[in-house]
Amino acid sequence: MDARLLADLNARRHARQAVAVVTPLPGGETRLVGDGDDLAGDPLAVEIAAALRAGRSGIVAKDGAETFINVHVPAPRIVAIGAVHISQALIPVAAAAGYDLIVVDPRTAFATPERFAATTLLADWPEAVLPGLGIDRYTALAAVTHDPKIDDWAIVHAIRRDAFYVGALGSRKTHAKRRERLLSAGLTEADVEGIHAPIGIDIGAASPGEIAVAVMAEVIEAFRRRPIGAPRSPGAPRSPGAPGSIGSRPPGAPS
Repeated sequence: MDARLLADLNARRHARQAVAVVTPLPGGETRLVGDGDDLAGDPLAVEIAAALRAGRSGIVAKDGAETFINVHVPAPRIVAIGAVHISQALIPVAAAAGYDLIVVDPRTAFATPERFAATTLLADWPEAVLPGLGIDRYTALAAVTHDPKIDDWAIVHAIRRDAFYVGALGSRKTHAKRRERLLSAGLTEADVEGIHAPIGIDIGAASPGEIAVAVMAEVIEAFRRRPIGAPRSPGAPRSPGAPGSIGSRPPGAPS
C-alpha cells in the first residue's frame, strides 16, 4: 500500500470510520472504500457491503476474478441514558456480545461507582457529555430513564449524529407523548419512526435482566442489518435499504 492510501486509511480509522481495503489478486491496484461512500455502480458493491457489515475480511470471487477485501471496523458501543437496573443488567450482556457500554445519568443517587464499577459511568447531563463522546454510526443509544428531561435531548442528539440504533423505554402511550415532543424539537416524522420504542425485541421481557437481553438482541439486529453506503441525509428513513445504500436483508426475506 502506498503512503497516500496508508495515511487515508489511518485517518479514517482514527475518526471511527469503517473502511475496506480492496485489492484485486494477484496484486492489482489497491483502493479504499468507506462505509459512508456511495457504492452505486461499484462492481463489488454487494461484497464490500457484506464484508463491512460483518466486520470480516476475506477473498471474494466474481466474474472470474478474485479480490481480497480487508476490513477495518470500529468497535460498536452502547450509550445507556440512565443508571437504572436495566443498565446494570446490560453490562455483562453487552460485554459478552463485544460491545463497549457507557452509562450516562446526572442523578448522582443512581449514578454511583459502587453500582457501576464494571463499566464507564458519566454522572452528568447528556448535554454535557454526549458531544464529547462523538456519537457516530457505530454507536447505539438506549434511553431508559423514563424521564423526558434526561432522555429527550439524548435521543435528538443521537439521531442527528446518525447513531445506528436509538431505543427508548416506555409504553406505546408514553412514546406517543414522546413523539410529539421530539417533533416539536425539530425531528422529522422519519426520524421519530426510526426510534425503537418500546425498546427491545418483543419477547415478553419483564425483569431488568430480560429487558437487557431484549435490548441487546435488538441492537445486534440493527447493527448487523444496517445499511452500508452513502450517509443518511437529514429526514431520510433510518431503516435498511435507504437510497444510496446497500440493504442487508437477503433476497426473499420479509421486509
